[in-house]
Amino acid sequence: MHPDLPFADDLGPARVIHLHQPALGLAATVVLDNLACGPAIGGLRMALDVTTAECARLARAMTLKNAAAGLPHGGGKSVLRADPRLPVADKERLIRAFAAGLRHEHGYIVGPDMGTDETCMAWVKDEIGRAVGLPRALGGIPLDEIGATGWGLCHATEVALARLGRSLEGARVVVQGFGAVGRHVARFLSARGALLVAVADSAGAIHQPAGLDLNRLLALKASGGSVAGYPDAERIDADRLIGVDCEVWIPAARPDVIHTGNVDRLRAALVVQGANIPVTADAERSLHARGVWVVPDFIANAGGVICAAFELHGATEGAALAAVEERIRANTVAVLDRAQASGNTPRQAAEALALERVRGAMQTRRWGVY
Repeated sequence: MHPDLPFADDLGPARVIHLHQPALGLAATVVLDNLACGPAIGGLRMALDVTTAECARLARAMTLKNAAAGLPHGGGKSVLRADPRLPVADKERLIRAFAAGLRHEHGYIVGPDMGTDETCMAWVKDEIGRAVGLPRALGGIPLDEIGATGWGLCHATEVALARLGRSLEGARVVVQGFGAVGRHVARFLSARGALLVAVADSAGAIHQPAGLDLNRLLALKASGGSVAGYPDAERIDADRLIGVDCEVWIPAARPDVIHTGNVDRLRAALVVQGANIPVTADAERSLHARGVWVVPDFIANAGGVICAAFELHGATEGAALAAVEERIRANTVAVLDRAQASGNTPRQAAEALALERVRGAMQTRRWGVY
C-alpha cells in the first residue's frame, strides 16, 4: 500500500478518475482496477451515498469476477452521486455528461448497475460509442430484462446445494432485494421447485413459511408497489429477514448487509451472494466457522458481466446464457472443491482461482496492470 495512493496494491488500481461538473450537478468516480486481461467492463452505479472507497472495492471485485469467468476483460467500476429517481430528462443529462467525461478513456466499457439500466447504456453508447447491456433495438442483450445475473445465481445455488447433499426441490429460499437481480433469481429457482418463503425490497419485508406466490409478487412490483403490499404474509422488519429459517439466503441488494452485528442470527445452510460485497469479511469467516457455505459474489453473480462480454463480442442471447450456465456451474464446483480440500473459506479459494488468472495475464504485459 502506497501512503499517498489510497486503495493501491500490487494489482492496482491502474487509474482513478474523478468527474466533476458543478453546473450540471455531476460528481462521479471511475476506478479502473486492473487492465491486464483487457479493457475493463464494469457497471455504473447511481446512488446518493456512493463513495470512492465503495467504487474501489467494487472495481476490485470486477477484476476478480471477470478473471474468474475467463473473460478477456479487466475490472472497473463507476459511481455517480445522484438520486436514480430523478426525472428522466435530468437523469439523461447527468449520464450523458458522465459519459462525455470518459470520451477518451478507452480502457473502460460501461455497463448497467444499481440505479442504471439499458436505456442509460443507450445514452452512454450514443455519447462515446461503447457500452454493454444495451436495448434490443441497438443490438444488445438487455441484462435486466432477461435476468442474466439471476440465471447465473440459480445455477450457482443448484450446484452448491448438490455439493451439500441437498436438493433444490422444496428448498426454502429468502431473497433480500427484489429488483433486477432478486426477482429473476426467485423466478428461476421457483421454476425448479424451490420455495420462496421471505423477500424484502427497499420499502419492506414479508415472510410466509408456506411459500409466497411469485406471480402475485411480480405483478405487485410491476404495478409499482412494494412486496410489503402482499396480502397473505406476515410483514416483518427488514432486520428480521436474516433470522428466517431457510436453506438458501440470497442477498441481492446493497453491500455489507450481513455483518458482525447480525451474522449470528442467520439461519441458513447456504448463502449465495447476488449483490456485490454483501457480506463483510469478518462475517464470512464467522459463517465458515459455523459450517455455513458461502458462494462469493464474483463467482455467483457473474452472469451479467458474462452476458455483457458476449454481447460486446457479437454473440446471440442464447449463446450468452449458455455460457453463463456453463461457466458459473464449473466455477462454483471448482471453488467449493478447492475450499473443502484446503480448509479455506470459499472466498479465499475463489480469490486464489481468480488471482492465478490475473497474475498470469500480468506476466504477459510490459507493465503488469495495463
